[in-house]
Amino acid sequence: MISLFSNRQKPTTCLLCGEAKPRQVSSALGVCLDCLRRHPEEALPIIIKVHGKVRAPWGLPPKPPKTHGGIPCNLCSNECLIGPGEVGYCGLRQNIGGRLVSKVKTDAALLHYYLDPHVTNCCSAYFCPAGTGAGFPKFAYRPGPEIGYYNLAIFFYACNFDCLFCQNASHKALGEAPLVTAEEIVRATVLNERISCWCFFGGSPEPQLPFALKASEKVLEALKGKRILRICFEWNGCGNQSLVERAAQLALESGGNLKFDLKAFTPSLSIALSGVPNSRAFENFRMVYERFYKKRQDLPVLTATTLLVPGYVDALEIDGIARFIASLDRKIPYSLLVFHPNFAMRDLPITPIEQVRECLQAAERHLDHVHVGNLHLLGFASMEKLKSI
Repeated sequence: MISLFSNRQKPTTCLLCGEAKPRQVSSALGVCLDCLRRHPEEALPIIIKVHGKVRAPWGLPPKPPKTHGGIPCNLCSNECLIGPGEVGYCGLRQNIGGRLVSKVKTDAALLHYYLDPHVTNCCSAYFCPAGTGAGFPKFAYRPGPEIGYYNLAIFFYACNFDCLFCQNASHKALGEAPLVTAEEIVRATVLNERISCWCFFGGSPEPQLPFALKASEKVLEALKGKRILRICFEWNGCGNQSLVERAAQLALESGGNLKFDLKAFTPSLSIALSGVPNSRAFENFRMVYERFYKKRQDLPVLTATTLLVPGYVDALEIDGIARFIASLDRKIPYSLLVFHPNFAMRDLPITPIEQVRECLQAAERHLDHVHVGNLHLLGFASMEKLKSI
């Protein structure tokens, strides 16, 4: 891992308002939450510079290219227009001599995969078939947790976001990524009767979604009528709408689900944390709800998560996200995830218990099924708090 920033946890002064805010401003970002909300236009140049610094070691552009006359890529909401010699935001596609050259294909992707024993740390484990036996016997092998079975975790390299807190930043190392065919993971699954679900994550599936869809269709065809295999996607949700719709159909039919990571509610905060807007995630979330959710209400095909980044993703952000979800259906499951310092935001603490409590209360005002994930980290946070006294 390339070391970009220090691991200190000292007061940082906001570059815009000049106020020192202990443990509430990441030195990587340099702008406080108040300024991101009140002065987004002034914060934007700082944000672009920050993400440019983070992405430079991997040869990735600081923002999605929008070159007039460039070759369009419409796989995600970035909708890059890639000029001669330029690389798309995810790093997978380049304009070479007026031709869009890709490192991946619909039948071969940059990924690695492994067996993850159930019950896994999946964000849906508290309501899905693997974790609870929900949907038995149509979608689950047992009426309870699928102990003894596995999820085939399919980790994609590349991402259409640039989260400063990324827990899997190795996805940026495209030069180290193995090229794996759809046939390989289908064969591995057919030969292992203990694999009960696939989960595409990374990175994020959006830049390689055509591969994920084709591979899923192939494996379900190979196993049709023989055994259960649920198809799940864990993503930022900002993919091409028609591809997201196809993914939702696969999840619906197989007993899987779509996990939308709704990073933030305030647009400027989302750009600050992830480099690009996330409005498409909310649009796609609504689309999946309207077209698929009511077809399988007893086993939700749709869920959302939000990482509680200290100093940034506060109760106001969670209130906005929860209100949005509740405007569709207050029974949609929603997970709040405790933050662990990583990547460029290693100078922030684990989410304070007080922040978790406030965010949980904000979400529960609007939603019936709110879950807190990564609770084990709060033990470490408590130990840190004791040491500081």
